Amino acid sequence: MKANPYQPTLPFPEISLPLLTVSEIYERANQTLLAQLKEDRRLEHKPVNVHAETLGEYFSMWANTVPDGGLIAIGIENDGSMSGCMKATIEHRNNLAKVGYNFCPRARYETRQVSIVNKNGEPDYLLLVRVYYRPDGAIVRTTKGKAYLRIGDSKRQLSEEEIREFEIDRGQVSLELEPCGLKYPDDFDMDLVHKYVYNFVTNRGLDIYDHGTEEILQLTHLGRIKEDRFIPNNACALLFAKDPREAFPGCKIRFLRFDGEQERTGEKWNAVKDTWVDIGSAPRQIAAIEKVLEAQIREFSGLGKDGIFYTVPEYPKEAWYEAVVNACVHRSYGLSNMNIFVKMFDDRLVIESPGGFMPLVTPENIYEYSQPRNPHFFAAMFYLDLVKCANEGTRRIRDSMAAMNLPLPKFEQKEISAGLVRVTLQNDVKHRKVWIDKDASAIVGEAISNSLSDHERRIINFIAEHGNISVSQAQRLTGKSWPAASKLLKGLKTMGILEDVRSAVLKDRDPGARYILRGSKFTSKSK
Repeated sequence: MKANPYQPTLPFPEISLPLLTVSEIYERANQTLLAQLKEDRRLEHKPVNVHAETLGEYFSMWANTVPDGGLIAIGIENDGSMSGCMKATIEHRNNLAKVGYNFCPRARYETRQVSIVNKNGEPDYLLLVRVYYRPDGAIVRTTKGKAYLRIGDSKRQLSEEEIREFEIDRGQVSLELEPCGLKYPDDFDMDLVHKYVYNFVTNRGLDIYDHGTEEILQLTHLGRIKEDRFIPNNACALLFAKDPREAFPGCKIRFLRFDGEQERTGEKWNAVKDTWVDIGSAPRQIAAIEKVLEAQIREFSGLGKDGIFYTVPEYPKEAWYEAVVNACVHRSYGLSNMNIFVKMFDDRLVIESPGGFMPLVTPENIYEYSQPRNPHFFAAMFYLDLVKCANEGTRRIRDSMAAMNLPLPKFEQKEISAGLVRVTLQNDVKHRKVWIDKDASAIVGEAISNSLSDHERRIINFIAEHGNISVSQAQRLTGKSWPAASKLLKGLKTMGILEDVRSAVLKDRDPGARYILRGSKFTSKSK
């Protein structure tokens, strides 16, 4: 029996299909390979009767999708069956071949025919279209002025706001340089302006008396002087405005601390602290969120072999501070209503900033490649001693986490209502079990050496964080029975570490008894 010439075997070594690139699929495509591939971030199926103008939307979609564009396989039905292209009229097939020219002329593409045996057992072909992502990053619209993007396995039309955001990200529009509409100097923090100007002049070795304030601001692209009046731009507003939210409502940071390791919703919402940082310019907000985090990040003391307690934080400041600064500096201010989130869980700290990665930046190359979204804002922050401008911020996050034997930071892009960049710092949860909270180390150090069990340490840390503990709470915390948990607490009391607060009448029968650290006041705090 002769081999079917329309159904050749795969001409390449076995490889995981999800790992094939768009170009590899295009070059190696045959009926066997295309039958195995489902619609995904690389491939779109279309029956041959698709309208040419509709197909133009997919040309726009792939031309706007980083990093490789994608493929359109014409002649495959929605259910994946291969009906081929031969059943269409020659006129319609010719129209499909000219889709790019007629309906999306800025898209760059090429086509090839793939021989198949269609679902009726007849020789046929598929038309495979390879649409390339534009290397200059220019937004590609259809002839109707619409632009599309690939999200997972779906086509999504971009709003004009999103198109503008893409144009800003890809350097086609400079949001920073547009006038902000605020009044100078009335609407600006002039103390911060003068600090910036002084630092710039002295750093550059200039004579401070030879350069006026507005002249320096213009020189550093933070506005322009027109008819003896300084017109501040958006970068200037973000840096120095008393209230940049007048121009960018989302210029603020929301801090949330959650009880546990998950963010719950509705009646089970488990945020124990919810704080907005929204006063002043971005540098003022960075200083404010720094204080919030310093108050929230716990320190633990471990007893060394020399009998001395050594204190370490849950996270190195170099890591979380740099992550917060990066979020403020590199976020998308084109998404003007979206704010930054800083979320603290028992096991991790998460910083989320609006806007995806800049073109060509990926989680894989983020330590070596930097492309500031807001270059003038970024450069100005150097003279406020907030960034190094040496493309080493992410490396500092990585290295400081590694120095504390903590997991490396996780950088990722998420698509929710719009793209966002998420940085996750994980703590060493076992610190909560085998180390002592700094608040309790002085008391514990006077009473014991290194004889505490893991359960006893967990109880002490819980009290240091929450102020007190009941037998029932100790039972849930340790997983022991109620009598065993009570025995643990009484043992710590005997050691002189804890005191109990209970009814003088009920004594041992008091179900509301609470244990506190010796010498502290009864409190129920929630950091």
